Amino acid sequence: MTTETDIRDSIETAATTVGSVWPLHSFVTANPLAGFEDRPFHEAVQQGEAVFDGDGYPSADVFRRAWERGQIDTGLLRSELAVHGYDADPTALLERMETKSSSPAPSETTVQDRLDRILTKWLAAFLDEGQAEWPMPNREEGFYAAFRAVARYDDDIPDRKTLADLPADPVAAIRQVVDGCPPDRLPEVFEFHLTALPGWTGFIKQRVADGGAWQSACPITLADYLAVRLTLADLLDASIAPSDAPEKARGDHVGPASGDIPLPEVWLSAWEATYREELVDTLADASATASGGDEGGRPDAQLVFCIDTRSEVLRRHVEATGDYETHGYAGFFGIPMRYEGYDADVTVDACPPILDAQHRIADRPTGDAHDKREAHNRWHRTVDAADSVVDVLKSNAATAFNFVESAGAGYGAALAARTLLPARVYDAVHATDRAPEAHEFCEPTVDYNPDAVTSLREGLVLEEKVEYAATAFDLMGWEEFARVVVFTGHASETANNPFASSLDCGACAGNPGGPNARVLAALCNDEAVRDELRDRGFDIPEDTVFLAGEHNTTTDEVTLYDGDVPESHEDEVEQLRADLASARAGAAAERAETMDAGAATARRETERRAADWAETRPEWGLAGNASFVIGPRELTQDVDLDGRAFLHSYDHATDPDGDALSAIMAGPMVVTQWINTQYYFATVDNGVYGSGSKITHNPVGNLGVYQGNGGDLATGLPLQSVMAADGVPYHQPLRLSTVIHAPVDRVTEILADHEDLAGLLDNGWLSLTVVDPEQDHRAFHYDGDLAWTAVSDEQTATAGRANPPLAADD
Repeated sequence: MTTETDIRDSIETAATTVGSVWPLHSFVTANPLAGFEDRPFHEAVQQGEAVFDGDGYPSADVFRRAWERGQIDTGLLRSELAVHGYDADPTALLERMETKSSSPAPSETTVQDRLDRILTKWLAAFLDEGQAEWPMPNREEGFYAAFRAVARYDDDIPDRKTLADLPADPVAAIRQVVDGCPPDRLPEVFEFHLTALPGWTGFIKQRVADGGAWQSACPITLADYLAVRLTLADLLDASIAPSDAPEKARGDHVGPASGDIPLPEVWLSAWEATYREELVDTLADASATASGGDEGGRPDAQLVFCIDTRSEVLRRHVEATGDYETHGYAGFFGIPMRYEGYDADVTVDACPPILDAQHRIADRPTGDAHDKREAHNRWHRTVDAADSVVDVLKSNAATAFNFVESAGAGYGAALAARTLLPARVYDAVHATDRAPEAHEFCEPTVDYNPDAVTSLREGLVLEEKVEYAATAFDLMGWEEFARVVVFTGHASETANNPFASSLDCGACAGNPGGPNARVLAALCNDEAVRDELRDRGFDIPEDTVFLAGEHNTTTDEVTLYDGDVPESHEDEVEQLRADLASARAGAAAERAETMDAGAATARRETERRAADWAETRPEWGLAGNASFVIGPRELTQDVDLDGRAFLHSYDHATDPDGDALSAIMAGPMVVTQWINTQYYFATVDNGVYGSGSKITHNPVGNLGVYQGNGGDLATGLPLQSVMAADGVPYHQPLRLSTVIHAPVDRVTEILADHEDLAGLLDNGWLSLTVVDPEQDHRAFHYDGDLAWTAVSDEQTATAGRANPPLAADD
């Protein structure tokens, strides 16, 4: 007989197949095949086909276009093909990929479709996070209990009256359906049902892990989900076990001629090698010619940006405007915090999902900013009241007609302005001095508060403050400080965009990075912290002032939070502000080329996109990402990487024991791999691993989107985030190429101590090349099993070939 332990253990096993899905208001990029990362990449792709019916490789057309543009070097391609036993001409092999057999998916509605439709209707009603005017009753009792109480009135469910006789416990309800199934087959059965709706089940999985207010108020578990789904399957006479279900129609990737690597992966590897080898050549040359010393003296200012690929563009333009030094650091600035904004309704975990928030930080008004606070409050009370009235009038059947009659003209004019003149709307919003922003009269609660009654301890003690500041400077390898140091977080600005948080800081779990920057700046300005840091060897001059800022990635404007700048530094900060404006113009002009806008109108175009509520592509986000460089800025300072590289500052000379490098590899490198695979899979099969076109998105429950009027919750990026046109990707779907500037033996030791990192590399989820400054700046490519191959001149360049572009597709 099936036991409760059998069921619970089997659910836990089956759930590993489904990746976590975060709500749209805190969108986190993640590998949709994360459950298969313990397998080689091609095996994971095959599992993705079998379980989710998704393609895992670019199409033959995409490979042909890349080859014709020189993004796949012919010599490297032929070499890769020969190694894996493909001896035919590349053109013939492309034709083989194009003619692979596939069967059209059946168009008729099946009983499984009916099951999914009924279930998703109830999931949407239960999991709603404030969008519904009439919430589902009994939600406080949990999903299974609420369904059991209410679904008996659903005409779509056959024999619905029998729902009243279901066991009160969801596990008992599951056992009632699967009793008689051998225990060793239960994981297979549960996986079949969990992967039928991976968007919803991934969301449930993450909500359970995260906890939070909505989970506390309306609890749901995967056992609840399975109890409801299996009950419905039983009533509908749908398949309970995968062996009972009809076979899915799938394409057949061209199998290997010998060995076990399919043909599309060989083409993919050649494409990646072409990109990687030019990058490695460039970095190795820069390493060999770098001075390694300080020739320019103390810079006018130092700016720390997120490692985000969009920062790479702006950093180049900032450095070109004056004697400025820029650095890259994970955009949560090392502070694993739960943040509560001044007038926010909820708190957010502003740190990577691989970390748990450790501190609660809230914005609290300062005692000397009463007037600004009151002005802010008055304005927001007025706006909130107006929004509330409009929402009631629009949604109430009794008042909707009168609302149109009385306010229709003005409301229509406002809508017309937003539609026809979005740039003018942007001007109106930004030019009007409506009220002070919260950061102008609030400070983050960085000091430990023993009286705060919260689930996380509010603030930090001195030892923690020192540790976070020291860790930042250790990881970046800092030994000198300018008079002005700016920690620059980033956020996006868009209108009418359910996926807005996907454009915010990924290191802050899809939230703006400005609050984290303000916290680190506050810590570093603390005299007690600075005294401790000096004892640790960080010689921070008395005249160094730390500021926070935020980079608007849609417009490339940088806002400085400089309310406490001393008079002695005002001129320097004003000059920095002017130079940031110049850098903005340069960055916008560069990015305009990817948005079909002229350089003369570039800034205006970015502003229009930020305000246009009909704009499906306000910015490209991290599309084009292909590499992660860990090393000093001098390796990349004079190189145009076209916004394709994550850049993390690191100096091997200041990290003799490798602790800083180990932290970067175990943290930011893993997060960038998540981002990279999210973009990769959303590009190669947007229908399965993305979310389809924004034009047909239907937001549901303030937590996700449907395609159309129902179905599974979309799990990934929209079509417009990765595609230039139908079938033409803007994002080049390449796995991440990581390049580290450090002794190769040090990297080997780190991989030996981190089996999970070595496993990702051994299984082909990303590649790793080390430029070793202690071995004549030679490059070594990781071959697996802690072994390396020296990259020779013959391997990194093919005589007579033109350099492939480092930029994303036009």
